[in-house]
Amino acid sequence: MSASTAAPAGQSGARVAVQKFGTFLSGMIMPNIAAFIAWGIITALFIADGPFPVGGLGGFGENDAGEPNIGLVGPMIRFMLPLLIAAQGGRMVYGVRGAVVAVVATMGVIVSTDQPMFLGALIMAPLAAWVMKQIDKLWDGKIKPGFEMLVNNFSAGIVAAGLAVAGFFAFGPVVDAVARALGNGVDWLVDNGVLPVASILIEPAKVLFLNNAINHGVLTPLGVQQAAETGQSILFLLEANPGPGLGVLLAYMLFGRGMARSTAPAAAVIHFFGGIHEIYFPFVLMKPILLLGTIAGGMVGIGTLVIFDAGLRAPAAPGSIIAVLAQTPGGSFVGVVLSVVLAAATSFLICSVLLKLDRKRGGDLAEATAEMEAMKGKQSSVAGYLSATEEAVEDELEAAGVVHPEQPRRGPIHRIVFACDAGMGSSAMGASVLRNKIKKAGFTDVDVQNVAIANLTDDVDVIVTHQDLTPRARTMSPSAQHVSVDNFMNSPQYDAIVEELKRTNAQGAPSSR
Repeated sequence: MSASTAAPAGQSGARVAVQKFGTFLSGMIMPNIAAFIAWGIITALFIADGPFPVGGLGGFGENDAGEPNIGLVGPMIRFMLPLLIAAQGGRMVYGVRGAVVAVVATMGVIVSTDQPMFLGALIMAPLAAWVMKQIDKLWDGKIKPGFEMLVNNFSAGIVAAGLAVAGFFAFGPVVDAVARALGNGVDWLVDNGVLPVASILIEPAKVLFLNNAINHGVLTPLGVQQAAETGQSILFLLEANPGPGLGVLLAYMLFGRGMARSTAPAAAVIHFFGGIHEIYFPFVLMKPILLLGTIAGGMVGIGTLVIFDAGLRAPAAPGSIIAVLAQTPGGSFVGVVLSVVLAAATSFLICSVLLKLDRKRGGDLAEATAEMEAMKGKQSSVAGYLSATEEAVEDELEAAGVVHPEQPRRGPIHRIVFACDAGMGSSAMGASVLRNKIKKAGFTDVDVQNVAIANLTDDVDVIVTHQDLTPRARTMSPSAQHVSVDNFMNSPQYDAIVEELKRTNAQGAPSSR
């Protein structure tokens, strides 16, 4: 069994911290994407310029009493969406109690300005919930029996009211100024034709699993405010454009080698039509020079949108071509389609040249796994399980990450969890693949689920994550066995898990939980 070396603590810790912060921001937005889509549909259909203009829904014209119609579009973007974000942020910090305080506090920020306060909700909500949590600690265990409900309700009410007032007078104006400055900055980038330069930051950050943080934590709030004013926003497609990733996968289909080439066609379908962009990240990570292709593709796609003054009316989530076209206004259809096509073509051409120039043998996903795990101080080898002795199998499972060297040998495995950034894309796909393998192996007592990494708990037998997210998963579920994969769709570690089930569950060993 190969000895493992420690990964640089500073580098690993910094990346985990950035991923954690980014995931927290996107975690406030992602559960509410359906509400954003609903707002986009209502806006597209019922505003004055829509195909079915209805004043009572679109918020134009006057009612029978001669009063202006309020409609749904304006209240939804000004109140409903920010408050949904606030409730989710408060809940993430301090449960239902934090959600209630966060909503009240954010309401003070919302009414302090006529702008949609998405940025205010992203900041004020977790802050308010954290303040409530710290205040509760002051008298935790000191309340006289029978007075718990009285103290809890009044303390939350007083804190929420105080934060709402503070938000109105102090916090709201500051956030409003910041939001306007950021909006003006985006307008300046667009007016001066330099917005495509953003791809230099966006594309590398995406493959480090910061895609949801960038899109839903930063671009979506700004894009919604822009869409409220102009009916569409280019910001919704800066990260969500499926073109650059499609170009990478098409290049691997023609010029890749080994497992990378054989899995690229299925990955391309899942990426482009399913909208799971995480599936192409390992293909770039195994040859980081391909970032040149994705960056160039992203720049061409954004440049096309700028030239055609095109954008989406609401976020495209997931980033499927179907979702992109569904959120495209009629006047932006040509620009959006061209941005995807040209981005894919540019990425494909550059990545194809780079792959052809790379004459080094190997270059498949298995080799990339070994290289990346070596950099992280973690070896991986999963060959020869069926013909090996029991001791050799244990060593191989340990090297593959199914059994961690610092963890004791465990009993039967009954719960396996796949975790990714959002808990809906790549983890759902991986869970489905492993679930089918386990079912074919005859194990009916093993539950395979997929969750967001922020929702991991320490009551799971096995946790499967992409190797870039494993360090963070370990901090959240230290008692679980952790398996690192580099490709959720087709990983040899899945067979290793099935072999582990044959050893543990078949023996009927007592569970360690």
